[in-house]
Amino acid sequence: MAGVTRRRARRQRAFRWTIVTLLGIFFLLPLVAMLEFTTRGPNGTYTLETWKLLVDWGQLGETYPDLATGVANSFGQVLLTVALTLLLLVPTVVWVRLRLPRLRRVVEFLCLLPLTIPAIVLVVGLAPVYAWVTYFLGGSALTLTFAYTILVLPYAYRSIDAGLSAINVRTLAEASRSLGASWATVIWRVVLPNIRSAVLSAAFLTVALVLGEFTIASLLNRSNLQVAVNLLGKSSATMSVAVSLTALVLAFVLLMLLSLVGGGRRRTSLKETR
Repeated sequence: MAGVTRRRARRQRAFRWTIVTLLGIFFLLPLVAMLEFTTRGPNGTYTLETWKLLVDWGQLGETYPDLATGVANSFGQVLLTVALTLLLLVPTVVWVRLRLPRLRRVVEFLCLLPLTIPAIVLVVGLAPVYAWVTYFLGGSALTLTFAYTILVLPYAYRSIDAGLSAINVRTLAEASRSLGASWATVIWRVVLPNIRSAVLSAAFLTVALVLGEFTIASLLNRSNLQVAVNLLGKSSATMSVAVSLTALVLAFVLLMLLSLVGGGRRRTSLKETR
């Protein structure tokens, strides 16, 4: 019986590693092809000139000013979107759990609603709103922060809600209030440290979504990284592919960090339980 169990376990491991290997090849081959394309030189040679230019910000700004502007706009949008999303969502979700539990389903429905609306339909609804945004705040690309905050609500809400479900928020809040802490102190110094990994997950997902967003920025005539890459592809395919590959690798690194943060959180919880 023990021999049968061991053979079955070996077959299962072999099957898992086969699937992982095939999926790895499937996903890595396009990335390798992109890297090979960006290093092609004249007469079948290979060169790193494209990558040297990409890391030289001053020269990149002079050679491809639209790309430099798009990169700068995207990083500004990332910072503002992360800040606005967490500032709006964390206190709201915590407050609903503690004081307004009957509204939890309503808040969840509203936060998940953008998942059911295609981006092109969302732009149709946002266009009149952004006419007023442009009138009051100007046509800066950073105003896309408001639209991106709506887009990331489903992912950020799920992450933060899962973090709150893993702890006893009500007990922590009642204990803090009984010791004289204000509600702001409860959220900032008691609840937030206990959902740190969930907040980081929401931030990482927000960064990945904002860096990869194209449709809304393009249709609202705003500049960001993906719009700049699309325009750059018409004049310099090599640099366009290099920037796309860099963005993909950055998103992959963020997702890996997200999994590591989640894994570290689970291991810590297990140790505390023991």
